[in-house]
Amino acid sequence: MDLNAIEMFVGVVQAGSLSAAASRMGIPLPTLSRRLRELERQLNVQLLERSVRGTKLTDAGTRLYEHASRGIEALLEGEQAVMSDQTRLKGRLRLSLPPSFEPWWDMLATFQRRYPDIQLHIFTTDRRVELIEDGIDVTLRVGAIAHETMVARRLLSYRHVLVASPLLVKRLGRPETPEALHQYPCAVWSRVANANGIWHLGEQVFEPRPRLSTNDYAHLRNRALAGDVITELPPFMAARAIQEGMLLALLPEHPMPEQQINLLYPSHRHPSAIVRTYLDFCQEQLGVLIEASTTKT
Repeated sequence: MDLNAIEMFVGVVQAGSLSAAASRMGIPLPTLSRRLRELERQLNVQLLERSVRGTKLTDAGTRLYEHASRGIEALLEGEQAVMSDQTRLKGRLRLSLPPSFEPWWDMLATFQRRYPDIQLHIFTTDRRVELIEDGIDVTLRVGAIAHETMVARRLLSYRHVLVASPLLVKRLGRPETPEALHQYPCAVWSRVANANGIWHLGEQVFEPRPRLSTNDYAHLRNRALAGDVITELPPFMAARAIQEGMLLALLPEHPMPEQQINLLYPSHRHPSAIVRTYLDFCQEQLGVLIEASTTKT
């Protein structure tokens, strides 16, 4: 089997298209396409489905990529170990984060100050990424894990908090029960335009009739601070405003459900030295994150 062709195949998968891979690897596009066709003929299987939107792995291509990428990563690590006695980590780390996940921004800045030769690429999305197809090394996932092909490292749990500004409470009064929220303007987090959302408040379920829905918690915080709405926020986005009296935590006796934070990486791939370092760093920094995620009501 042609190892150069295998490396080209892995590069195409990670780049997402033949043209992007050719540019990244400095190989003429016709040459790259020809070498991949030769590899497919040699293996007698189709590895990639090609379209105007890029390339997609077939089942056979996925199996080959799982083994080939692991082997190439191991070879690169071996090459780096032989060529240099330096202990400083060098390379690129591709991460996925939810939008507005502010504590991680500070953690990543600290990470790069400690490891200045690691280049970070951050893909921000509220959808569940496909690590191989999206070219991601580690994704941060909020919520339950149901993907058996991933290794999950659980970091911590937290609860969202229901908040409103003192201006709104002064104008409308403080709600004493979940049912009373029907008398207040509400805003909810939602991916879907026609979804009203559901708030689980202790043992009770409340279905808001929102005047605003968005998949951006920063937008919800902005409207809450302005005194326009009651909304739910992750604790790390509400803590400072609550401590400074700009927001009030509502119905603390009706806590919202726990949310889990996990770091995920592919189970078939032996994590590189950079990935292992990042996972260990996040675990080490948990104390800082937990402190930032604690609200004082």
